[in-house]
Amino acid sequence: MKIVEIRDAVIPIASDIRNAYISFSRMTVSAVAVVSDVERRGRPLVGFGFHSNGRYAPQGVLRDRLIPRLLGADAKRLVDRDRENFDPFAAWHVMMSDEKPGGHGERAVAVGALGMALWDLAAKVEEKPLYGLLAERFNEGLADDSVWTYAAGGYYYPGKGIEGLLEEIRGYISEGYEAIKIKIGGASLAEDLERIDAVLELIGEQRRLAVDANGRFDRDVALQYAEALDERELLWFEEPGDPLDYKLNAQVARASRTPIATGENLLSFQDARNLIRYGGLERDRDYLQFDPALSYGLVEYMRILEMLEENGWSRRRCVPHGGHQFALHIAAGLGLGGNESYPGIFQPFGGFADNTPVEKGRVRLPDAPGVGVELKAPLMDVYRKLLA
Repeated sequence: MKIVEIRDAVIPIASDIRNAYISFSRMTVSAVAVVSDVERRGRPLVGFGFHSNGRYAPQGVLRDRLIPRLLGADAKRLVDRDRENFDPFAAWHVMMSDEKPGGHGERAVAVGALGMALWDLAAKVEEKPLYGLLAERFNEGLADDSVWTYAAGGYYYPGKGIEGLLEEIRGYISEGYEAIKIKIGGASLAEDLERIDAVLELIGEQRRLAVDANGRFDRDVALQYAEALDERELLWFEEPGDPLDYKLNAQVARASRTPIATGENLLSFQDARNLIRYGGLERDRDYLQFDPALSYGLVEYMRILEMLEENGWSRRRCVPHGGHQFALHIAAGLGLGGNESYPGIFQPFGGFADNTPVEKGRVRLPDAPGVGVELKAPLMDVYRKLLA
C-alpha cells in the first residue's frame, strides 16, 4: 500500500466581487490528487483535495517541499498497519519535517489541501463517507444526519446597488437557506446600515442575518459599527478587526451585544489558542470559524477541538469557514455547529454535491465514499483534466 503519484494544478476562481479588504479578480486555488496503488473495481483509488477561497494557490510550497517529502518517505511510514489504511496523521508529520514553528501562511494552506486529499483517500479505502469515518474514529460513532448551513454572499459588485443585493438574497431564500451573511466595511457605515436594513426587511423575523467585516476596522470604527449593529437583531458580527489583534477583538467583544464570529484567518493551533486566551470571546455566545482546509488540515483541527474542550467550549460553537464538501463532512462527523455555504460563487470548489438541496436551512450528506468530489460534476471535471 503506497502513494505512487501526486499531481497538482493552479485553478482560477477569479470574479469581480470584493469584500472590505480584497478583490477576487485574481484569486486562485490549488487542486491536488493523491494517487495510490490500491484498486477498487479495476481502478486505483485517488484522494482529491483543495483549499478554501481567500488564500492564493501555494504551488511553490507544494512542489518544492511537501509533495517531494510525501513521495520520498518510506511507504510503510504513511500506513496505519492496524487499520490497513493510509495514515493522515503520519503523513502530516512527514510534510512538516524540517519546518520551523511559526510563519504559518502559505505553508498552512498547502498542508490543508494535501490533508483533504489524504482523508478523502483514507475514507475511500474503507469505502465510507468521510463523515462516517470521522464519527466512528473520533465521535463515538455519532454523526449528524444533516448540518445547519448559511449562505455567504452579499459581496460588493461594481454597479450593484440595493436592489441587486436583494435579488441575490431572494435567490438564497428560494434555495432553502434560513440564514444569510453579507459583507460590510467596503462602504461607509451609513451605506452599510442601509444595506443591512434592506435585507432585514426582506428576510423577516423568521430568518437570520450575519455581517462580515473581513478584519477591515481599527478599534474606533469597529466600536462604532458594534454600537450600530446592536440596534439590530443579527446572528453575528464577523471579524471586526485584524484577526491577530486579540486586544482589539476583546474590546469589541466586551462592547458588543451582537455575537462575535472569528477565526477563519487564524491558521494554526497556536493562533487559535491565543484567540481563546486573549480574544475576549464568550463560550455561550460567540462563534469560532477555524478552517481545516486553510490551517494545516484536519490533523491540526483535531488539536484545536481538543484545546477548545479543555477550555470549556462546545464543538457546537464551531462553524468552519470554507463553504465546501470537506468542511461539511467534518461538521457532520465531529458534531460541529454548522457549516458555511457559497451558492454560486467560488466555483467549482464552493458548494456541495449536485442534487443535494438545502432544506429549511440544513443540508444532508450523500452516502458515498470519501469527500464526494465525484458527486460534484464541475469540480470532478477539474480532477479529470488533472489526471488525464
